[in-house]
Amino acid sequence: MGDHSGVEAVLSGLDPDQRSAVTAPAGPVCVLAGAGTGKTRAVTSRIAHRVLTGEIVGRHVLAVTFTARAAAEMRARLTGLGVPGVQARTFHAAALRQVRYFAPRLLSGRAMPELLDSKVRMVTLAAAKVGLRADRAAARDLAGEIEWAKSSLVEPGEYPVAAAKALRETPHDPARVAEVFTAYERLKRSSGVIDFEDLLRAAVWGIEEHRDVAEQVRSQYRHFVVDEYQDVNPLQQRLLDVWLGGRDDVTVVGDASQTIYSFTGATSAYLIDFPRRHRDATVVRLVRDYRSTPQVVGLANAVIGQARGTEARLRLELHGQRPPGPEPDLRIFTDEPAEANAVAARCRTLVEGGTPAREIAVLFRTNAQSEAYEKALTEVGVPYVVQGAERFFERAEVRQAMVALRAATRSIPGETPVPVAAREALTAIGWAPDTPPPGGAARERWEALAALVQLAEEYAATPEVLPIGEAAAVERPATLTGFTDELARRAAQQHVPTVDGVTLASLHAAKGLEWDAVFLVGLAEGTLPISYARTPEQVEEERRLLYVGITRARQWLWLSYASARSPGGRSRRPSRFLPQLDRTGGGERAGAARAGGAAGVKRAVERRRSQVVSCRICGATLLAGADRKLGRCPSCPSDIDENLYERLCDWRARVAGTQRVPAYVVFTDATLVALAERRPARMEELIAIAGIGPRKLGLYGEAVLALVAGAAVDDIGPEKTSPISS
Repeated sequence: MGDHSGVEAVLSGLDPDQRSAVTAPAGPVCVLAGAGTGKTRAVTSRIAHRVLTGEIVGRHVLAVTFTARAAAEMRARLTGLGVPGVQARTFHAAALRQVRYFAPRLLSGRAMPELLDSKVRMVTLAAAKVGLRADRAAARDLAGEIEWAKSSLVEPGEYPVAAAKALRETPHDPARVAEVFTAYERLKRSSGVIDFEDLLRAAVWGIEEHRDVAEQVRSQYRHFVVDEYQDVNPLQQRLLDVWLGGRDDVTVVGDASQTIYSFTGATSAYLIDFPRRHRDATVVRLVRDYRSTPQVVGLANAVIGQARGTEARLRLELHGQRPPGPEPDLRIFTDEPAEANAVAARCRTLVEGGTPAREIAVLFRTNAQSEAYEKALTEVGVPYVVQGAERFFERAEVRQAMVALRAATRSIPGETPVPVAAREALTAIGWAPDTPPPGGAARERWEALAALVQLAEEYAATPEVLPIGEAAAVERPATLTGFTDELARRAAQQHVPTVDGVTLASLHAAKGLEWDAVFLVGLAEGTLPISYARTPEQVEEERRLLYVGITRARQWLWLSYASARSPGGRSRRPSRFLPQLDRTGGGERAGAARAGGAAGVKRAVERRRSQVVSCRICGATLLAGADRKLGRCPSCPSDIDENLYERLCDWRARVAGTQRVPAYVVFTDATLVALAERRPARMEELIAIAGIGPRKLGLYGEAVLALVAGAAVDDIGPEKTSPISS
């Protein structure tokens, strides 16, 4: 007999799709769960429902996921549903528990080997064994390749062919990487230690090669749940297969559109092929998004709707369930410092308006991008925390570079331009301009040092102005010493520890998290997609990264990019993944009306439609129609002439009454606000306002200009307002 009251409690509040997932029959079940659709609730409710109805016993369930945090959340939810005792663990934690338990049998009484926390030190030693010098960044990249190979079930001798087939961007020649891989395995064995992949392999080997172990494990665990199934790698799938032992009571949950870790060996192939591998599988789609507003959901759908490739076969069109919210804010800035300053200013406005700083996130593609936002937030007094990485000035390569720059002040001539001096100093510690190395960690190191060079260029472009009395001031020339002092000042400012602050994180680190307000920054070609994403599959993964970033936002979303990296720098294009923005790169004012006549006005209107419109207050590019009409961001302060606005409203009402048309047919409210804020003095300025075309210019142009010049409504005679043409 089941617990009927508990069962009803589990089912209450579920939407129809979630209920289908919860009540699906025993056997293979595939839950395709979009972002924010309540997948954790659905999967924990499925376990609880089966236990409370008496279909299964809780202690026979093993639920696996990818983070200890997610596993803890699962256990807490199950306990809250009245089903304690279910094992919810990461793959590695589950494997470790089993290997430790069976170690006396598997190892003939010997103690279980020590588990390596990190491969880096041993990889460094292995590289030295084969005559390859590897600094910490290079060792991290070599360790990443070994981890990818072992997770993909690739042996050292198979690595060169497998790496070529997978189009890996290897940190060294693949044959040399294979030599390091071989030396690493030998060093591990001689040292009596194992790594995390060995742990999973040991669990697989114990079950495959020892019948008594297999029988005991399979007797204990009879029902399986796998969360984030799009992130499993071949080794983890192999372990799941031996756990199952030919049985099929497994529920997998995933979203192919959130596959963003393929560089580690993760693959969505198992999620995509699940219905083919299990012909009788039940497939349920969760598409009701409870996290984000319909506006955010709509943008997410638009971005992922353009996806191509294998994962796109399982993409889900989400349906927002929250009340409507603001439209996503899309901005273009002249350069990255301007972008960072605008983001920081908006963060401060949000915090002052009552949004907790911990509910705000700034997300970017690479960790090296964080420095500009650390600085900008510091300058406006908004606390921040860096998620999943060190603060910029705490990174080892940045500290090393600052020492090198300080030393260079004694060896490089003082008249050397600061950017040139900075490049020379960083070249001395192995940095090569314009040649980013292969490998993720080595490239991150290169990007961090490149960011310092960019800071040197910005510093040289804005020399400090020193006051010299009441009426005079003098510029102090930019020097390398002054630049190192500036870096030290920034590092000191940003070293203040914070607990509750705006989150700065890479898009990868943001996976699985959510905030009320999200800023997606640096959305330029070469950054997203990243420049080294060359194959169609790599480019599609970059698109999915943007999708993941968008779906982190609950209420408020900002997307931006800078036309240049630094002031006056080379122009860049916006990310190809963004919706169809105005990408002409123009900005000229519509001056063709000066040419006179209908043809000139028509050309002015056509040019206005194609040009980029910038906020006259903060300089951001305006994309929304209403914002373009106003000529400013909705959040920027209005400088409206209230008296003029009232006279325009009175005049519009009088004209509408005379012509027997609704007031908005004459001019919309937004157009009147734009007129009262921008106060055009000439026809060419009037035609530059969105909503005023050639026809309305001819009908009302003279009347509007007269009102702007100070005329009273009663002074506007019929000769200034043309009758409606038939």
